[in-house]
Amino acid sequence: MDAVDVARGSIEAFNAGDWDRFRSLHAEDVVEEELGTQRRIEGIDALLESNQGWKEAFPDASGQVTNAFESGDTATLEITWSGTHSGPLEMPDGELAATNKRVELRACQVFRVEGDRIAEDRHYFDMATMLQQLGVMEQAATT
Repeated sequence: MDAVDVARGSIEAFNAGDWDRFRSLHAEDVVEEELGTQRRIEGIDALLESNQGWKEAFPDASGQVTNAFESGDTATLEITWSGTHSGPLEMPDGELAATNKRVELRACQVFRVEGDRIAEDRHYFDMATMLQQLGVMEQAATT
């Protein structure tokens, strides 16, 4: 499997809620920087917990890979994430109750793969856009 296949596999496993497959595609000591939330997630158990939390908040969440690039052991995926916020969402200052609003946002995830497992990834997404779509943050005025 090349780096793009492994990276795509992790998105597919998330979409399906296939946590065994998700685990199998990541190294035990995987590190994810989730830049939209400013979280650094270390280890497969913590990464599983984080992803399961997103699925609890957005049970129908799915990522559609719209573009994929590979260079050596690195894969970069452009992803459109979508889902309905129908469960509690953990926020830095507490829990955000379900808004039942649908979100759609573009993101980019950069994966470094060792063998057939993801060793690290950086997940870039626009948290402000997500919060605006959920109706909990006003949209910035444009001039």
